[in-house]
Amino acid sequence: MGDVIVASLVIVSLLVSLVDAHALSVDYYAKTCPDVDAIVAKVVKKAAMGDSTVPSALLRMHFHDCFIRGCDGSVLLNSTKTNKAEKDGTPNISLHAFYVIDHAKEELEAACPGVVSCADIIALAARDSVALSGGPSWEVPKGRKDGRISIANETKLLPPPTFNFSQLIQSFSQRGLSLQDLVALSGGHTLGFAHCSSFQNRIHKFNSSFDVDPAMEPQFAASLRQTCPIHNKARNAGSIMDPTATVFDNMYYKHLVQGRGLFTSDQALLSNLESKNLVHKFAESQEAFEKAFVKSILKMGSLVGEGEVRLDCRVVR
Repeated sequence: MGDVIVASLVIVSLLVSLVDAHALSVDYYAKTCPDVDAIVAKVVKKAAMGDSTVPSALLRMHFHDCFIRGCDGSVLLNSTKTNKAEKDGTPNISLHAFYVIDHAKEELEAACPGVVSCADIIALAARDSVALSGGPSWEVPKGRKDGRISIANETKLLPPPTFNFSQLIQSFSQRGLSLQDLVALSGGHTLGFAHCSSFQNRIHKFNSSFDVDPAMEPQFAASLRQTCPIHNKARNAGSIMDPTATVFDNMYYKHLVQGRGLFTSDQALLSNLESKNLVHKFAESQEAFEKAFVKSILKMGSLVGEGEVRLDCRVVR
């Protein structure tokens, strides 16, 4: 645990010192690659048409990239004989759709060689994924560089689904993100699927008094226990995050207030008065959620550092 704390402090120091060191701009590629947005959007749309899980995967990829050393594309790097990279860290084993970023990079290299960073492609793909899923769109500031360092062990710094409220706040505040950012970005859970292992602690042997977390709605808990028995061996068993798991809406919050949140970290948002009020606000208003989400994802996306522009997103140049 001590090593993780030290690593966290090093990374936080790195992020804080570099947030303003590399200015981002919506028009960054206006002269060098003016069609960058359209090219990435086309690739993401094609991939999503072939696989409905692509949007949730790309949005999650953006979070996982930005929370380690900033939004620098380090999550894309392959492991080598001498280094195990982020994508092979335990929290990232279930990340997928890397091929979408590869395809977008190939198209961009054909249109404007050596110009657009892989980190910017991830940020654009996340935006396009939300928009394709019926959510808001936004202008993505660009100009990120691709980091040269990717260490699997540092993925321990990603906030796991078992975190309580104070742990979540600490994790987000270390990256300059507020309580409102925490609640708004948690709404990204409206897209996607969760494996049994990520919420097993809430439905089996919760504590010495309860088998199931008493905060969980009983019928919902019973259905999860059926899907995820205590000795479940099925690798792909789990649950969609909410009933409209391919639509970017505020159903995540509506279900959370009904006791139908999956993760400990979801339920934790109701354990603090300020965050609980935000959960209810977003549950009542899709517009309020979308506005807050866009503000927070832009803030998270501004965590940048020094680096290069890779020609292959999987390999340091």
